[in-house]
Amino acid sequence: MCPAVVNDGDRRGYIIPIGGGEEKDIDPTILQRFVDLSGGANADIVILPTASKLEDTGARYEGIFSKLGARNVSSIPISGREDCNNPEFAERCENATGIFITGGNQLRLSTILGGTDVARVIRRINARGVPVAGTSAGASIMSEHMMAGGESDQGPSEGGAVLAPGLGLTNAAIIDQHFSERNRLGRLLSAVALNPFLLGMGIDENTGAFIGPEGILEIVGSGTVTIVDGSGMSYSSAHSANRNQGLGMLGLKMDILHEGCSYDLNVRKAFPPLEEDNNICNL
Repeated sequence: MCPAVVNDGDRRGYIIPIGGGEEKDIDPTILQRFVDLSGGANADIVILPTASKLEDTGARYEGIFSKLGARNVSSIPISGREDCNNPEFAERCENATGIFITGGNQLRLSTILGGTDVARVIRRINARGVPVAGTSAGASIMSEHMMAGGESDQGPSEGGAVLAPGLGLTNAAIIDQHFSERNRLGRLLSAVALNPFLLGMGIDENTGAFIGPEGILEIVGSGTVTIVDGSGMSYSSAHSANRNQGLGMLGLKMDILHEGCSYDLNVRKAFPPLEEDNNICNL
């Protein structure tokens, strides 16, 4: 599923996958930037707590975004597919200036949201400029091919990544979260081995990847974002490996980006923070 078409005169909204565990109190830089992109004091933010089974998830984020200055914040109690086709809920998303998808279980998200009116509205409003942010499971569902599960704490293997359809806000990357904290490099590599066209994007906790309208990704937060580019691979054993067998992958490129770094998804190139880039040029 490709991202929704951007009409003449519009610019695509930011897509903001967050690796989970974002700071909410002392230094909520990531969430504050999302509020600012959504309109600041004039923001109308809609929260989708669907991935979580905790009843207070939506209310907690309502309080957080209100504290950060958003004028109007509400959560939509979507717990089943029938809710996603509720005209009232679809209209609330249609009128939002920012959408936030909470963490939880990404398969719960995809099986409830997939192919519904609410999902179509989210894709459409993002194409006309509305930012969409998601943390943890809410980050994974943003891509066309969603990381639905797999093996942590081991190297790449056949069957090491489980994929499912996502929202399709971007088809440039497959997104994994809690990345360093849960040692998920192996399963991200397993996913890239299946389709080297995809960039693998592993996002640490308290780290956001702000993907702008022109496809430039900026890193905000205390962790890192790992980008795995398999487009130059000269060999992969994914087609012949037995179940759970380790994979051979030759010619991969990997970048690890910290706050201030950026990445151009169009040309697959990483850039250091601007100040450091200038220092390198002056050597």
